[in-house]
Amino acid sequence: MPASEHVRKITQIAARAIAEKHGTEMVAIDLSDQLVLSEVFLIATGQNIPQVDAIADFVEEKLREVGEKPARREGGQEWILLDYSDLVVHIQSSELRRYYMLDRLWNDCPKIELDVVREEAAQ
Repeated sequence: MPASEHVRKITQIAARAIAEKHGTEMVAIDLSDQLVLSEVFLIATGQNIPQVDAIADFVEEKLREVGEKPARREGGQEWILLDYSDLVVHIQSSELRRYYMLDRLWNDCPKIELDVVREEAAQ
């Protein structure tokens, strides 16, 4: 069963927030058939530590505007995880993104097309 419509909607909101703060390499992975705890992982790259922080803060702001509050926020200097239960947003530096390769770890799961990525490709 694919991710719920609500989770898909907040994933699109989070992706747009990431794009507005110039996050790159966004991918949304539908984990609804794999995990019990989360339906979607949204992964993005920030170019430096301040940008990783700014992206995370802006995602929180935009999701708060639609009534979503993270269950938890974790992070280090080069990564932040925002856990919205059914949606988990991973924002990592380029170096950590290559090291952890979450995209490849969940490569067998379907991807969710992100409107903002499609719009950028059309330009």
